[in-house]
Amino acid sequence: MKALEAGTCDNPEVVSAAPNSTTAEIAAAKNSAVIMIVPLANFVGRKIETIKGKPTPACGSADADLVAPFATSCLATVQTGGTRVVKASPTAKGVEITTVPAAHDSTVSLALLDEAARKALGADNVSITLGPPSGYVIRFTNGLVAYLSGDTAIHAEMRTVEHDYYKANLMELNFGASALTAEGAAYVANTLVQPASVIISHVNEGATSGGKIKPTSRTAAFIALVKGRPVYPALSGKTMEFDGTGKCVAGC
Repeated sequence: MKALEAGTCDNPEVVSAAPNSTTAEIAAAKNSAVIMIVPLANFVGRKIETIKGKPTPACGSADADLVAPFATSCLATVQTGGTRVVKASPTAKGVEITTVPAAHDSTVSLALLDEAARKALGADNVSITLGPPSGYVIRFTNGLVAYLSGDTAIHAEMRTVEHDYYKANLMELNFGASALTAEGAAYVANTLVQPASVIISHVNEGATSGGKIKPTSRTAAFIALVKGRPVYPALSGKTMEFDGTGKCVAGC
């Protein structure tokens, strides 16, 4: 943007992060561990390598815990269902990060490919995919289990994996216009995952004004259909804290 907060959700000023991607830029700046499905991790790792000017190493062996902070960005590749544990120190109790299934297209934008690939694939108006789409389940040391849906439509694993097995008590749900209707998203919250609290994000609309939900928005329609659990919009610059039961205790 030309200035901080110069755009609005109703009329955003889009700034492209191509060819490196916002993900790679943030990971490189923060010296982050990249925990992703193998093909996507390798792709993002190469972008980080371009930004930093040096190879992106593996975060130790595949079965080793990850100890933060990291000296440089590194790759911790996993398959769907794979778990990596991140610790503040070698003796600390770790946070478990697990990749879980999602239902969404995983095609890479042509803008993120090199010139030769863009030329070869663009002629047929196609691109490449980088493994299956995924979300994450994060088990924190206080007992909080957060399900980060990623871009997704409804799928059965929301019940069997996130609810039955991991018992997620906080759900961060991406509410993109192409994958979920208000009714579908409410079914995910009320029937499939059944978390104690929901954070609604990636809504693809100007859903708020002055930090308040607009009553005519898709987001408002979703919130009205959710029963027995609070729904919190993800607002820029606002931090929320949740206890081990999934209840918001600060910044709510």
